[in-house]
Amino acid sequence: MTSETTGHTPTFGEYARYFLPLAFQSASQGLTYPLVAMVASRGPGGPLNLAGLAQSHTVMFMLGTLGFGLVTTGMVFGRSLEGYARFRAVTRGLGLVAIAVQALLGIPVLARWLFEGLIGLPPSIADPAQVTLLASIPLQWLFFLRIPYQVCLYNARAAFRATLPTGLRILLTALLALVCCEAGIVGPFWAIAVLTVPVALEVEVSRRLAAPFLARLEPSGEPPPRHRELVGFNLPLSLGGYLLSLAAIILGAFIARAAEPERMLPAYYLALGLVTPLAYGATRIQQVVLAFPAPSGRHRHTLGFALVAGLALGLLPLAAILPGLAELYYVRFQNLALPDLPLVRLAALALVVYPMCVALRAHGEGLASLARQPLTVIAGHAVFAATVLLSASALLVLGVPGHLMGGICLSLANLASAGTLRRLLKRFRQGSLPVAETTTAAGQIR
Repeated sequence: MTSETTGHTPTFGEYARYFLPLAFQSASQGLTYPLVAMVASRGPGGPLNLAGLAQSHTVMFMLGTLGFGLVTTGMVFGRSLEGYARFRAVTRGLGLVAIAVQALLGIPVLARWLFEGLIGLPPSIADPAQVTLLASIPLQWLFFLRIPYQVCLYNARAAFRATLPTGLRILLTALLALVCCEAGIVGPFWAIAVLTVPVALEVEVSRRLAAPFLARLEPSGEPPPRHRELVGFNLPLSLGGYLLSLAAIILGAFIARAAEPERMLPAYYLALGLVTPLAYGATRIQQVVLAFPAPSGRHRHTLGFALVAGLALGLLPLAAILPGLAELYYVRFQNLALPDLPLVRLAALALVVYPMCVALRAHGEGLASLARQPLTVIAGHAVFAATVLLSASALLVLGVPGHLMGGICLSLANLASAGTLRRLLKRFRQGSLPVAETTTAAGQIR
C-alpha cells in the first residue's frame, strides 16, 4: 500500500532511508571504471588501450541509452503481476536491439568506418576500440537484465537491498583488477572481463534479493499494458537522455572558446569530477516521488525533501577546497598547478547549487511519470539543452571566465527544465494538454 491509499504522509526520515542508499548506489557505480582502466593501460599498447576502451564504452553507453527510461517505466507500469511480466519482456527486447546494433558496429568493416572514419581515431586506438566493443556485448546485455530486478526492489521500497549488489560489484571489481595487474593478465580484453564478471554477480544477487517481492506480486484484474504503450513511454525518456548528453558536449565547446581554455577547462572538470556523482545521486529524487505517490497537488513534502537533499549534496564537495585538503587532492593527487588552485575553488563554489537544481528537475520528472506524460519530460530535456546553448552563448559574449560558465549554465538549465515540467503538468491537469493513451487512469499507481 502507498501513502496515497493509506492517507499517511511519510516523514523526512522515511524519505531519507529510501533515498540515501539509492543516491549512494548512483554515485558509486562510476567507481568501477577507473579500476579497470589500470588493467587496460598496462597492456602492450599502454595508454592507447585505455583510449580505445573509453571510445568503445562511449559507443556502448550511447546504445544503452535506449533503456534510459526503463527504470521509470517499470516503476509506473510494473507494479502488478501482468504489468511486471510485460515490462520485463519489453526490457529484454530493447536489450536485444542494443546488442544487435553493437554487434553490427563491431564487424571490422563497420568498426573501421565508425572509429577511424567517423570519429577519426588512429588505428592504434581504433583497434582496441573495436575489440572491446565486441567484448562488451555480454556486459550490455547484463545491464538490461539487471533493470527489472532493480525496479522490483525500488517499488518495494527495499532501497538497501537494491544497493547491496552494487557494493559487492565494486568490491569484486577492485579485487579482480588487483589480481590481474599482479598476475600480468592485462590489456583491453581483460579489462572488459574484469568489468563484466562483477556485473554478472550483481545481476544474480539482484535476482535473489528481488525474488521474495516478485512472489508477492498480484494480478491487477485489468488488461496488462501493451508492448507498444511501454515502448512509447520509454522512448521519449531515452531520447531525453541523448539531449542531456548533447548539452554536456555543447557546454564543453563553449568553455573551450572562452579565454585561457588550457587553464579553465581543467579547473572546471576537476571541480565537476567531485560534483557529478552527487548530482547523479540527486536524480534519485525521481524514485522517491514514484515510490511515495501523493494525491495530485500534495507533493510539497517530497519537494521540500528534494530541496534539502539537493543542497546537502551540493555542500559536500566543498570539503575538497578547504586549506590543506585542496593542496592534497588537487595539487598532489590530480597534478594541478598550484597557481590554478583558486580557479578550482571558484569553479566548485559555482557548482554548489547544481545538485539541488538537479533534484528539482528530478522531482518534476517524477511527477510527470506519475501522470504518465513522458512527452513533458522530453520537453523539459529539450529546454535544458536550449538553456545551456543560450546561457553559454550569453556568458561567452559577456566575457565570463570559462571555469564559472559550467556551474552557472548547468544550474540555470536544470531550473528551466524543472519550471517547464511544472508548467506543462499544470496545463495537463487543467485539461489544456492532450492526455496520453494508457490502459489505466493517468497518474494511478497500482
